[in-house]
Amino acid sequence: MIHIRPDNFQLPEALSTDAARVDDLYMFVYWFSVIFTVAITGTMLYFVWRYRRRPGHTAEPVTHNTTLEVAWTVIPIFFVMALFHLGFKEYAHEALAAENSIEIGVRGQQWSWTFTYPNGKQDASEVTIPINRPVKFVISSQDVLHSFYVPGARLKKDAVPGMYSSIAFTPNTIGDMQIFCAEYCGKDHSGMLAKIHVVAEKDYEDFLKKGDRMDGEPLDAYGARLYKKNACYTCHTIDGSKGNGPTWKGMYGKPVTLQTGETITADDNYVHESILKPQAKIVQGFTNVQMPPFTLNDEQISGIIAYMKTLK
Repeated sequence: MIHIRPDNFQLPEALSTDAARVDDLYMFVYWFSVIFTVAITGTMLYFVWRYRRRPGHTAEPVTHNTTLEVAWTVIPIFFVMALFHLGFKEYAHEALAAENSIEIGVRGQQWSWTFTYPNGKQDASEVTIPINRPVKFVISSQDVLHSFYVPGARLKKDAVPGMYSSIAFTPNTIGDMQIFCAEYCGKDHSGMLAKIHVVAEKDYEDFLKKGDRMDGEPLDAYGARLYKKNACYTCHTIDGSKGNGPTWKGMYGKPVTLQTGETITADDNYVHESILKPQAKIVQGFTNVQMPPFTLNDEQISGIIAYMKTLK
């Protein structure tokens, strides 16, 4: 993996062409603040010392200084206007994508991210994009307010229920970027993680053409990987302990009591329906859990079923 080290000790590695401009603006604001903090504090300390109470010195009444008062009111206005202009310019740059951008949908839900590629392919908890190609993320939320945050690319955008927002950047480093949720969204907010994989153009094209199951990978191992990748662990445990949803340990092939009082068998059809339509048959005792629907293909669902069968 190629790394670009930052020019300062405060910011993470810069992994996009846009990050350098954000870093420059940040450092400008930082040093601007440092210089004026030192100047103002130093002046205050000087005045404290210069006009301290001393024997033989009598305080004299002072009047206002119109010129000075106008100066310290007007001059900061120009500074604030300049900072606003620089900040808004960068905000607009990240909000407007290039015409040839790859548009990828980002859907936030408690507590995972789902990505949809231009060809309709979907992925959970990770997204693959090509290096040196502009990318536009179209962001939405399935349930509550989330925030799509990529420190390496200096990106952050809220995922708001009922509306779409977007953000754009161009990755310039092959490797991985960590994605966080920067808005508290419930019990497992801290586990709402994902990754951006930046790869060569050819690798990206190959990725779009094939599924995500590795060559020769056993179906149950594939399911175990999907269990982690889709963040199923946030609700469903595999050791029998209590979670937000029913535990998967010993569940497959056993009778399950639904909230309606009906008892059914947790077989292939039940698991398949529960993944695609989670609210169709709710297990008794978990009526307050709102599991989001997952868009998985038949091979992925078969992998999860195969994995559940191993959890005796």
